Amino acid sequence: MTPERKERLTSVLNKRQGNITLVLENVFDPHNISAVMRTADAVGVQDIYILNTKIPRHKKWGAKSSSSAAKWLTVHQFEDAGECFAELRKSYSSILTTHLSSDAVSLHEIDFTQRIALVFGNEHSGVSDEIRALADGNFIIPQVGIIRSLNISVACAVTLYEAYRQKNLAGHYNQPGLDAVRYNGLLEEWGFEEDV
Repeated sequence: MTPERKERLTSVLNKRQGNITLVLENVFDPHNISAVMRTADAVGVQDIYILNTKIPRHKKWGAKSSSSAAKWLTVHQFEDAGECFAELRKSYSSILTTHLSSDAVSLHEIDFTQRIALVFGNEHSGVSDEIRALADGNFIIPQVGIIRSLNISVACAVTLYEAYRQKNLAGHYNQPGLDAVRYNGLLEEWGFEEDV
């Protein structure tokens, strides 16, 4: 690995955040997933969970939407909700779903400086009842229009940039957000990738 390449990779890894993740439940369109991955990479989210309990496992993502972001992220795929949430509980203290309900909190009331997983549902029916029952609560993105929903990739982008704002103010991007073992493992893995 050239010194220039190592410098580029370490500058990205120094901003990666290990205390926030996204869960995409039964999202049909791989291009939507890819667009989410691109935003996740842009704000330093390293882990993405893909939960497919009602649709076939995705074999690839829409390359045009992601600009190959998937190869720089750690993608965890699950077909069992219980297994997925058991894994999430090992690393995240709060799991919130996007769902318009009477107990939902505004996106701006969430403390994104904590260890948090954010669940987004599919394009047609949102987050399922099963997943909402496993989560700790719901949140909404404030809206004032007639149509009270956003495309999943837009909803993720709005949410992640609020998380980025809070985490940046709290100084999370001023020090590595991954432990040394994970950091060095990714540095080695990325060093073998052909394109940056």
